[in-house]
Amino acid sequence: MVEKANNKILPPLTHLAIIMDGNGRWAQQRNLPRIAGHQQGVETVTHIVDDCVRRGIRFLSLYAFSSENWGRPLQEVNALMELLLQFLFSQRQKMLEVGISLRVIGDVSRLSEPVQAALADAEKVTAKGKVLTLVLALSYGGRDEIVRAARTIAEQALNGELDLEQLDNKLFSSYLDTGEIPEPDLMIRTSGEMRISNFLLWQAAYAELYFSDVLWPDFDATEMQKALDDYLQRKRRFGLTDDQLKKNSTNSAEGD
Repeated sequence: MVEKANNKILPPLTHLAIIMDGNGRWAQQRNLPRIAGHQQGVETVTHIVDDCVRRGIRFLSLYAFSSENWGRPLQEVNALMELLLQFLFSQRQKMLEVGISLRVIGDVSRLSEPVQAALADAEKVTAKGKVLTLVLALSYGGRDEIVRAARTIAEQALNGELDLEQLDNKLFSSYLDTGEIPEPDLMIRTSGEMRISNFLLWQAAYAELYFSDVLWPDFDATEMQKALDDYLQRKRRFGLTDDQLKKNSTNSAEGD
C-alpha cells in the first residue's frame, strides 16, 4: 500500500539493503587492530536489525562478505568467519523470539564446512519468522550471481527442461540467489564511498541510493533516520511520467 502524509504520496519501504563499509578505517582512526572495527561493526548490525524491526521494514539485506573479500589477509578472513559464527550463536534466540528469519545469498560453497553448517541450521530454525527477513550476503558478488544464474538456465535449456522463449525478467530473477525476495527500495552505503561495489546488481536496478559519510561502526538509529528522511523526499517513477504516477496513485487509493 502507498503511504500518505499531509496528502503527499510517500514511497513505501519494504526492502532495505546496506553496504556496511568503514570498519577498518574506524579501527585505524583509534589505533586499534582491524578486527576491533569488525567487532564494533557487528554491534551496529544488531542495533540496525532492531531498528528495522521497530520501523516495520520487512527485508534487510546486508553486504557482509564479498567475493572479492577472499583476497584479504587470511588472518582477517578467519577472524571475520569467527565473528559470523559468534553472531549466529548470540542472536539465535533473539531471532526466534522476535520473528526474524535468516536468508543467506552468495557462493556459500567457498565457506568452511562449520560455517556452512551453522548458516544452514540458522536458516532452518528461523524459517518461520515473519517480522523481518535478514539477508546476509556472504561470499557474494552480483556479477558472480548473474553468471551462476545464467549457467543454470543454459544447462536447463540444453537438457530440455526450460523453453528459452519463456525467459523474461521475472523468470530470470527467480534463478538469482534472492529468489522471491522483493527488490530493494533503498540501498545505503556508509563511509563516504559512492559506489555499489558489485552488490545486488540486478535487483537494485531501480533502488534509491543513499551515501552516508559515517563509518559503519558509528551508523546508528539517528543516521538511519537521516537516510529514511532523504528517501521519503524521493519520487520513484520507474520510467513513468509524473502524470502517470498521480493517476496510478489515485486509482490505488480508490481501490483501497
